[in-house]
Amino acid sequence: MSEAYGVPRRGTPLWLRGRSIGEGRPAVMAVVNRTPDSFYPGARSADTGQAVAQVEAAVADGADLVDIGGVRAGRGPEVGVAEEIDRVVPVVEQVRAAFPDLPISVDTWRSEVAEAVAAAGADLVNDTWAGHDPALVAVAGRHGLGVVCSHTGGAPPRTDPLRPQYTGHGLDGVVADVLDTLRVAAARAVDAGVDPRSVLVDATLDFGKTTWHSVHLLRRTPELVALGFPTLVALSRKDLVGESLDLPVEQRLEGSLAATAVAAWLGATVFRTHDARATRRVVEMTAVLRGEVPPARAVRGLA
Repeated sequence: MSEAYGVPRRGTPLWLRGRSIGEGRPAVMAVVNRTPDSFYPGARSADTGQAVAQVEAAVADGADLVDIGGVRAGRGPEVGVAEEIDRVVPVVEQVRAAFPDLPISVDTWRSEVAEAVAAAGADLVNDTWAGHDPALVAVAGRHGLGVVCSHTGGAPPRTDPLRPQYTGHGLDGVVADVLDTLRVAAARAVDAGVDPRSVLVDATLDFGKTTWHSVHLLRRTPELVALGFPTLVALSRKDLVGESLDLPVEQRLEGSLAATAVAAWLGATVFRTHDARATRRVVEMTAVLRGEVPPARAVRGLA
């Protein structure tokens, strides 16, 4: 669909190990947390079996890829490298055996964990802490993995923002900082050997940001798309939704889906979500409205 008709440009497709993910439509990345304390209780799994069962359910609900995490993003008990590896590697191994063609992402900022999951069969490293471990992209490049380049405004892992400020005019300062940071991080990943089609850029809403920052960044999704890399949006049940609607995490589904529809219309490529089935339906409907796919069935008025 041409932008001349008011439809924003769709972002670059994601490729992992030579395969296109969600060709011609947005892709759904299901969250699977091998953690007992994730901020959303519905995403927690206490053991490997429960995590694998969550993957099976997500695939049945239409997920294109899964993102497996072993450490809560926010504050909580310390989880060392060895414990994180013990949590996620068995899940990656069992999912790879059960679903040979399913793209597997692992949410980690540690290069040691990236090495371990690469050997176990992962395809993508979701570095939500913006290159805190500078060796991580080299691991991805060496093993032919994709990588998510994120933005946290300089916040270290597992910290919450406290009055973050960005230089510039109003809220445009955070947009400029995000674009500059992601441009540099993506170039560094490519220089490390990562296929440009396998470099996802993520504004990383909530991380190092106020709700005003995150809402403004979501509106500016076309500028992220214009960087030329696949664009990841991770907003599922986050505080930007909860504070916008004054709702606890358990009641943030509708708000998350509304924001997802907007980001999909604006051209984002991949959507990280705790609710694969609902998100699948939202991005499919948005793709129909954008003219990218036909209705699954169109018989009304024709018979």
